[in-house]
Amino acid sequence: MAESVYKVIELVGSSPESWEKAVAAAVKQASKTLRDLRIAEVIQWDAHIAKDGSIESYRAKIRMSFKLLEGEQG
Repeated sequence: MAESVYKVIELVGSSPESWEKAVAAAVKQASKTLRDLRIAEVIQWDAHIAKDGSIESYRAKIRMSFKLLEGEQG
């Protein structure tokens, strides 16, 4: 197996509907500018609470890794 190097970044996605959609939003946006995405690990969930006590938006902080291509620098 060839040697590989991966970079890990943290992102926060949000959604008015669910934590799962918040994760999907972060991954979708990252995939527009990053190549060879590998893993999305959820490290924190939280929610913004509206004045009436309802959940206004869901947020998910994720760690995402992607493979560095030969010749790229972190």
